Amino acid sequence: MIEKPQFTRDDVDILRREELYKRFFRVEKVFLRHKLFHGGWGHEIGRELFLRGEAVGVVLYDPARDLIGMVEQFRVGAMNEPHGPWCYEVVAGMLEAGETPEDVARRELIEEADVRPYAMEYICNYLSSPGGSDEKLHLYCGLCDLSQAGGIYGLPEEGEDIRMHVFAADDVFAELLNGAFNNAAALISLQWLQLNRPRLQAENVTPAD
Repeated sequence: MIEKPQFTRDDVDILRREELYKRFFRVEKVFLRHKLFHGGWGHEIGRELFLRGEAVGVVLYDPARDLIGMVEQFRVGAMNEPHGPWCYEVVAGMLEAGETPEDVARRELIEEADVRPYAMEYICNYLSSPGGSDEKLHLYCGLCDLSQAGGIYGLPEEGEDIRMHVFAADDVFAELLNGAFNNAAALISLQWLQLNRPRLQAENVTPAD
């Protein structure tokens, strides 16, 4: 059995914060001390923290036709990747005040893919890079009809240029670990889908047209 962590948030003492950058996102330097495994408190340390908040990602699956929907868009952080800076991703967006993760999922599915799922399954949540960021992602699988899906979407006023793709599930899983899906949200969602695909197909037995 996996034990609970020895320490909690109460075992961290925030001494002060220094704002380093603030625009759409924020960066702070946090000065703190925390309890040590061998006992007592550590000395003061400073850590830069990229404040992104919570986000939501949705992989689209059509169990009747065994199709997967992914979006493709330019990502500046992938400029040096062998496949180039256009990434295959799950539909995603940031959580805003007053929204639930599922609210965000459904909003972003319309904006980025023009898809309205008939059911949503929660996959998990995870911290994308806890060594330097507070970003938490909530992942969903949106069950839908992808027979007519595809096209170019996004909000031009936000500089979005997003292509929605529909792939055969077998083709996606054949390339899953070959670098085509080079971001954590896509990999986690697709691996979950690979494991749950038989169940989803059995539970959603409406035949394809």
